[in-house]
Amino acid sequence: MLLAEIPIVDDRIAAAARGDRAAAAAICRELLPRVRNLVRYLVRGDQLADDVAQEALIAVLRGLGSYRGEGKFESWVDKVVARTTFAALRRLRGGKLESLDPVAVETAGDAADDREAGGDAMLRRKLAALLDRVTPEQREALVLHFSAGMTVPEISELTGAPFETVRSRLRLGKQALREALGGDNARVD
Repeated sequence: MLLAEIPIVDDRIAAAARGDRAAAAAICRELLPRVRNLVRYLVRGDQLADDVAQEALIAVLRGLGSYRGEGKFESWVDKVVARTTFAALRRLRGGKLESLDPVAVETAGDAADDREAGGDAMLRRKLAALLDRVTPEQREALVLHFSAGMTVPEISELTGAPFETVRSRLRLGKQALREALGGDNARVD
């Protein structure tokens, strides 16, 4: 299908897909907070998150021609960002990912959060700390489901995990968050 045939709703998206640098820059500025937050929740730590977020934004821009206008643009972006993040994590699993110094990562996170607007930064920091209490697989499932709004089948397809495994990761992740928040009465949904 040619780009001209794609029913893109937003003129900026179509312009950026055709190579308009001003439109691409505007889309990047608009998407950067969303992309960065999603990546930060998936990878634990700002040092790595900034690199992966940049890589993800480039993937979004390169893939604009494949966006068909079916569904929300943000959902399409979230899927591209998640795929790019998982690809980056697979590349880094051998050494750099495990060797990140948690103190350095936490310090970098504090500095970045201090630059953000007050209450939102504190809430994101607390959420990231809670997500650190679950396994990486549970974290991945929780973030993709609750932050990116993906369904269990979509998460299953994206991660390559069986459907029931994803459901189990969500259930166990929510249970762990409930316990971290203070018991069975805490709501996680």
